[in-house]
Amino acid sequence: MSYQLVVNGRAHQIEEDGLTPLLWVLRDTLHLTGTKYGCGIAQCGACTVHVDGQPMRSCSLPLEAAAGSQIVTIEAVAGAEADALRASWVKRDVPQCGFCQSGQIMSAVALLRVKSIPTDDDIDQAMSGNICRCATYNRIRAAIHDAAGSSSSPANPA
Repeated sequence: MSYQLVVNGRAHQIEEDGLTPLLWVLRDTLHLTGTKYGCGIAQCGACTVHVDGQPMRSCSLPLEAAAGSQIVTIEAVAGAEADALRASWVKRDVPQCGFCQSGQIMSAVALLRVKSIPTDDDIDQAMSGNICRCATYNRIRAAIHDAAGSSSSPANPA
């Protein structure tokens, strides 16, 4: 069957089984390899993408459910929040192995878009589905706070 996907602003006609996980369509068909495979059961967050602005685990989202949605991957996430997070990630030296980082950033961007100045509890809740094998959770939290302080929003102008 054929499915229409809009990924990173570009329309694609995908000829795959509708039950194929979105992750494999992104990686194998569209060659967008920034989204990682971690667990395959939506528990680790490495495969997080934005679907209609919401963070979703692409390893467990069937193509047929994603069809017709606006999908954004780490390759194209943009805006003040994404820019601030990238800068704070570098400043705080967040990544060690780096494997989980695309999913971490995608979840953090989604958080800052709904909560411009998050509390520790807000961050913990929003990031709870993202596992870091290197346990850089304290640096991740600090980087999100830094980004919240520097991203453009009415509450905190850049």
